[in-house]
Amino acid sequence: MTLQNRVDPLGAIHDNPARGLFTGNRGVIHDPATKTLLSRRWTTKAWIICECEWKGRHREAMGRNGRQGGAGWTELFFLDEPTALAAGHRPCFACRRERATLFLELFGESFGIREPKAADLDSRLHGQRAVSSNRVETLDRAALAELPDGAVLFDGHDCFALKGGQALPWSFEGYAEPRPTDAVAPGEDRVGVVTPAATLAVLRAGYRPVWHPSAA
Repeated sequence: MTLQNRVDPLGAIHDNPARGLFTGNRGVIHDPATKTLLSRRWTTKAWIICECEWKGRHREAMGRNGRQGGAGWTELFFLDEPTALAAGHRPCFACRRERATLFLELFGESFGIREPKAADLDSRLHGQRAVSSNRVETLDRAALAELPDGAVLFDGHDCFALKGGQALPWSFEGYAEPRPTDAVAPGEDRVGVVTPAATLAVLRAGYRPVWHPSAA
């Protein structure tokens, strides 16, 4: 049975058999009796990226993993970190503490916040996520060269991750052959940028996301 728990860069959740490198969650958004999603797509502003394996723990996807047989959080899956970051998630402080700490520090440096808090980061991201804000920001084509590796573009139909000055066509299975950035939404003056502005700042400040092997 294929569950609806695969996330695309826009933050939408699909049923797809391809499993990526990371899991994560947005709170409890499933019914464990039917293993289907509820109408809501988040119950918290803390959208996180987790390791698929950590301390030997085992969870039944979209099952009863909470205390006293409750649902627990809903396991979502991402192709890789650029995908999860584009959707508006950030590293988990439990299973990815070192990465999460670095991400938060770079967020603080980028915006002049002396002691940044995870809640502040989550609130800012929540206003910029494509799913929660119901919009995709656009950028003048001339400014695409200034975007960092790991940023994800959207041409109205497909997503493309930027790496090494090229655009990698995204899919649940992995990335296709790189294309020049000019090939994304050709003829358009502005191009959609899915990755939240706060995350773009963190990527510019030096955060290096974990890529799916197909990006190599």
